[in-house]
Amino acid sequence: MTCARTQGFLAKHKVAVADQRDAKKATIKGEAALGVLRGVDQLYVAKGKRVVHVDLKREKPARAELLGLLLGPTGNLRAPTLRRGRTLIVGFDEATYTALLR
Repeated sequence: MTCARTQGFLAKHKVAVADQRDAKKATIKGEAALGVLRGVDQLYVAKGKRVVHVDLKREKPARAELLGLLLGPTGNLRAPTLRRGRTLIVGFDEATYTALLR
């Protein structure tokens, strides 16, 4: 559901996507999910109605905390996950998308 909402948002706001992967076909499991944080300074994670922001330049969260934010109940990287520059957004929150992707 959130992937469809994300695609709708991106299309509506004419946000170009340079690289797209199907999370069902190319899963990223467990510790490998930490690899998506390489070169990332800002992490935004939408979980339900709350959004967690982590400034990775200033904060050094434990691996377990980062994995808790990145992984879903299946142990795979949560979808949708978007990267724009040095910012990574996990999950869908329209207000966050509006602020960061316009």
